[in-house]
Amino acid sequence: MNKLVFLTFLLSTFLCFSQKKALQAKSISQNISIDGKLEESAWENVGIASDFITLEPDNGKAAPENKKTNIKVLYDNDAIYIGAMMYDDEPDKILKEISQRDNFGTADIFGVFINGFNDGQQDFMFYVSAADVQGDCIMTDANGEDYSWDAVWISKASITENGWVVEIKIPYSALRFSQENKQTWGINFFREVKRTRYKYTWNFVDKKIGTFTQQAGVLEGIENIKPPTRLFFMPYASYYLNAGEGQKTYGTVKGGMDIKYGITDAFTVDAILIPDFGQTKYDDQILNLGPFEQQFNENRAFFTEGTDLFNKGNMFYSRRIGGKPSVEPDLKDDEEIIETVQNVNLINALKLSGRTKNGLGVGILNAVTEKTFATIKDTISGETRREVVEPLTNYNVLVLDQRFRKNSSVTFINTNVTRNGHYKDANVTGLAWDLNTKANTYSLFGNVKYSTINDTEDTKGVFSTVSFAETSGNYRYSLGTDFVSKDFDPNDLGINFYTNYYNFYGNANYRILNPTKLFNSFRIDYEMYSEFNKDSGKVQANRIEAEVNLSTVKNNYYGAGLSVSPLESYDYYEPRADNRYVIIPRKFDFWGSISTNYNHKFAIDINPSLSVADEPGRAAYGTDISPRYRFNDKLLLVYTFSFLKRNNNKGYVDGYDDDDNENTPETIVFANRDVITYANTISGKYAINSTMTLNLAVRQYWSSAENKDILKLEADGTLDPYPQYTENKNSSFYSWNADLSYSWWFAPGSQLSALYRNNASNFERIIDKDFKNNVTSLLTNDALKHIFSVSVKYFIDYNAVKNKVRKRA
Repeated sequence: MNKLVFLTFLLSTFLCFSQKKALQAKSISQNISIDGKLEESAWENVGIASDFITLEPDNGKAAPENKKTNIKVLYDNDAIYIGAMMYDDEPDKILKEISQRDNFGTADIFGVFINGFNDGQQDFMFYVSAADVQGDCIMTDANGEDYSWDAVWISKASITENGWVVEIKIPYSALRFSQENKQTWGINFFREVKRTRYKYTWNFVDKKIGTFTQQAGVLEGIENIKPPTRLFFMPYASYYLNAGEGQKTYGTVKGGMDIKYGITDAFTVDAILIPDFGQTKYDDQILNLGPFEQQFNENRAFFTEGTDLFNKGNMFYSRRIGGKPSVEPDLKDDEEIIETVQNVNLINALKLSGRTKNGLGVGILNAVTEKTFATIKDTISGETRREVVEPLTNYNVLVLDQRFRKNSSVTFINTNVTRNGHYKDANVTGLAWDLNTKANTYSLFGNVKYSTINDTEDTKGVFSTVSFAETSGNYRYSLGTDFVSKDFDPNDLGINFYTNYYNFYGNANYRILNPTKLFNSFRIDYEMYSEFNKDSGKVQANRIEAEVNLSTVKNNYYGAGLSVSPLESYDYYEPRADNRYVIIPRKFDFWGSISTNYNHKFAIDINPSLSVADEPGRAAYGTDISPRYRFNDKLLLVYTFSFLKRNNNKGYVDGYDDDDNENTPETIVFANRDVITYANTISGKYAINSTMTLNLAVRQYWSSAENKDILKLEADGTLDPYPQYTENKNSSFYSWNADLSYSWWFAPGSQLSALYRNNASNFERIIDKDFKNNVTSLLTNDALKHIFSVSVKYFIDYNAVKNKVRKRA
């Protein structure tokens, strides 16, 4: 009898957890005050979402009664309203660090995840912390959480004697959904109790299944809504005060406007007129000794917000727009460049994005940059002239993404760059697919891309990749292969370094899905990778790798990995000449990581690494050490020290032809060098309240490459002494950046920010090993550039203005 009762209980529990829960929203006409109190009568007699289930670490276990959560949902023609009560039997222990938007710090969190199409493909996620800090993002299983997306919505959190309460108003303008009279949305609710690191969801999310967005519940009851016109204006004005050695202090006033217009409930147009990116975060520049450009993160809001569609197929690198000029000026004898620009000015940009009720996503992005010149001087006559280094240029991206079966998609992507006049044009077209079985147990992923460059010589190239994976259970694996032709070139609007190869790779991994006596999480990965030059068949890369990552029951995180390259490989990129290569010896790499529990006031991250090559004295070692201290819920400081030393590193320093005989191979000069890098960064914040923060970011960087022996690259890829080369090709680059900023979100979507920034950098061929001198030499009036700026952005809702005008009339 007891066995029968037990089996019945297990069956009922399984059915409860495996079925999608449903919640009824209630229509209201009463005004709701977003004050975190839930005192309006509209909140009475409303369906409740409760019975939360553990997501991590004990996946599938019912949430304890002393941490129960109750959710209610209301709606009207303007928005939906969420009222959440998070019970806690120890409310005085609720963690509530105040932080910047989208950065919750050490605080309890409540979240609501909404999919207006209920297609299991993309969630709009809205979070509120116990410190009343907002966060929002777009979530897809393929790309994870994208916090660059920011919506305008209202929330309020408050601590009570029974736990804490959140009240949220999400305007329909912040969501995407079909135009049906009767709406059915996918929805899930989330809660994290920070002091225990336990996470709960309303609808059960089974971690055995490799998907999150497809395991939501259902929100019903929203009917016959008439959302207002989605038209928003965001005018802004900025003032910049610039100072530096050798120039007069001068001020600049800038202004412009962003516009958002909802063509339908599903499609939105974003336009930026007279852009101003003066307050974007600085780039962390490095001493780049390799054959490829340094890739930078995108910090401009227009190019980060809601760009998930444009990232399909990995064909769009937005830093190309408004980046460095693409044309090198033709210099005559005795001419030199005396003035050029670092970044081309953006004139305007526009993007349209959305999705139909049948799952077809459409993304269109257009941007125009201005004609740009360099100033060139004749060193004998003193005359100057101007030459175009970037013509008027038009950038376009088109994406058509068809979703189906709630877990799969096929995507068409096209990027093209058209330059005015006789300059280079480029076009890349791609087809990408992400196919999953109905039960989300296996996936087939891949894409094919075709590039065309129209220049003095037209070139065409192909890139293709395909992979197959098991995506569920404790044990998972994947297999894949890539093929890239020599002339594949997406770099006018994308970024790609390696061409002319094919590869094969595989991964197998094991993870625990529920905690043990020792671990909250545990995962071990095994990977193999082999890459071959397409023309010669030589091995370009090879490695066998194993890695383990775990978290203990005390929420400390540890990781370690070992990678072995058992074969010599042939590097076709470092020589920077066609059909030349340098032999890379066998090696092994080791790395580790320690991250102590951030719940404690003091925590530390340590990441050591070691690389040893099968060549006398050729090795590299380094570490990142990052202690952090949370003084209280308002003040946090983080310091990071990074160190890397590469001994007997072999790298390119120069190349030239021996004589005018075209049959004579180019002489390629390498150096045996020691490379050392130091970086110190300090970041911190002081939160005045949940909408007002002071932020600090300081970075000091120094890296040098000291050549010990000059070498000549032979035709067979070996290196021999080459003492007749006597040029000084040592490298030393040091830089300093400091930002002190104040940010105040004084109204929904409206922000005032003030920034003081100073920066300096220097590149030399002479290496000064006095570390103190390298730092202090940048901290003088002769070296530093200073910028002080104030910027105000104001969010204007067309409907709010229209209603005020009507009331006055």
